[in-house]
Amino acid sequence: MTEDFYRQITEPFASLELLAAQVVEGFITGLHKSPFHGFSVEFAEHRQYNEGESVRHVDWKLYGRTDRLYVKKYQEETNLRCLLLIDGSSSMYFPTAPRTEKNLNKLGFSLCSAAVLATMLVRQRDAVGLHFFSENDKFQTDVKSSHTHLKYLLAELESRFRKSFSAPVLNVGSDMAETLHLAAERIHKRSLIVLFTDMFDGQENPEALFGALQHLKYRKNEIILFQVTDREREAGLDFSARNYCLVDMESGKEIKLSPAQYKETYKEKYAAFRQEIKNRCNRYGIDLVEADTGEGFIPVLQAYMAKRRRVFR
Repeated sequence: MTEDFYRQITEPFASLELLAAQVVEGFITGLHKSPFHGFSVEFAEHRQYNEGESVRHVDWKLYGRTDRLYVKKYQEETNLRCLLLIDGSSSMYFPTAPRTEKNLNKLGFSLCSAAVLATMLVRQRDAVGLHFFSENDKFQTDVKSSHTHLKYLLAELESRFRKSFSAPVLNVGSDMAETLHLAAERIHKRSLIVLFTDMFDGQENPEALFGALQHLKYRKNEIILFQVTDREREAGLDFSARNYCLVDMESGKEIKLSPAQYKETYKEKYAAFRQEIKNRCNRYGIDLVEADTGEGFIPVLQAYMAKRRRVFR
């Protein structure tokens, strides 16, 4: 399904709304084979069976013990509020090579993932809002659960997704710490915060970034941090054996080198960077998920469902 999805989103007239719905439908269809089966409702009580109604929810085990027909009554899980935050800084436009079926940049992957999650949330009658942030772009919406609101979100996400295929926006940082502090003040307490970012903003000033994340936790919110990566190239520095001129997309600085010469040293430093983020997230009770652009959107949905089932019941 992943390859078909990537193939479709490169088509010029593909609908992000339709594609998000297809991913959610496919995911839900497979839930009966997973530990998430029955996620949308939980058992409340029994009531006596009325002649003529469906036997779908008859408790046959109870019938075997009592020789009477009873139906299981369910109640819906508590609705939640969810804010989707997407990092729009220049590093999220990596890789800048022409798009192929399995070559979305980090921003395009994040926008599609947000569309899938928004569709899932509204399907569960949960409320969702969108906050797209960078130094020069502070787009945000209210948190609502209506289908009209979902269509508005998907239209905005699709517009930004199409723009992510064009030339990258260079020399723009994320301004993430300030954005998270503002979100903490505005979002309703006990909400779910879902953050899509490569976390490179946290390299230079981790104290400021995690201080902002602590602010969200102090306000009784739950957080899923999707660290979006192109694992093949970013974690492994897997480039062909020749010299490159590498450009920092957020500062414009250039460096000429042969990746093969620095590969092992780079991998060690990248692993240390990842471990530091992991350690801090564990310390502050933040769910950290590595979202590899090459693995599709099902892992994103699985991480969300696990969090929702664990916390918002």
